Amino acid sequence: MSEYLYLLLNLGSLSIPLGYSIFEKKFHFIQHFKSALISISLVALPFIIWDAVFAQMGVWGFNTDYYLGIKLFKLPIEEWLFFFCIPYACLFTHEVLKYLAPQFKLSKTPTVLLSFLLILITFLLLIFNFGKWYTTVNFILFIVLMLFSLKNNLSELQAYFPSFLVILIPFLLTNGILTGSFIEQPVVWYNNTENLNFRIFTIPIEDVFYAFTLLFSVQLIFNHLKKSNKKIKDETK
Repeated sequence: MSEYLYLLLNLGSLSIPLGYSIFEKKFHFIQHFKSALISISLVALPFIIWDAVFAQMGVWGFNTDYYLGIKLFKLPIEEWLFFFCIPYACLFTHEVLKYLAPQFKLSKTPTVLLSFLLILITFLLLIFNFGKWYTTVNFILFIVLMLFSLKNNLSELQAYFPSFLVILIPFLLTNGILTGSFIEQPVVWYNNTENLNFRIFTIPIEDVFYAFTLLFSVQLIFNHLKKSNKKIKDETK
């Protein structure tokens, strides 16, 4: 049964958000399914390429005991599903929080200060650990995204920071299992010479920044598509 673990983690993460998307009529997130799928797919593509390249380089890899053995471009099919199931669940979570608690956000000043603090921390870590592949690529992408968002998407950062703290709870639980918490061996292993070798339980600290870059990128594209669709509908009325 262990070979089903990664698949079950993906499907378990997706099941409740997808179920609510379909059957909850008031919020009815399924109406945005096309925009969600496009957003997730656009972000998934470069992340999957990054994933495959790093797997070939030995920056990380996958334990054959915990997946079905089906591979696509040398990545387990479960790894492909990860980039669709987890972002959908997190996108749904943030949209629900915005719907139910529109005031659940930071004001501008704390958002700017927090953003610059995170940029400073990741920049310093990047300088002193440049050349470690996971740390280097991860932190460069995070810094670029943060600088872009501070200039163009400050209001969304205000809303997303608190949501991300909520999202981190299930994300860290799922990622904890993937990296070896509660099981004998990790589903996904990391070469510690290519990261900071500092972990939250069994999770490399870089994974938190990786998650933010992945999920917030999806959110920004989704927001743009949703606004565009609304504008088209308004113009056709």
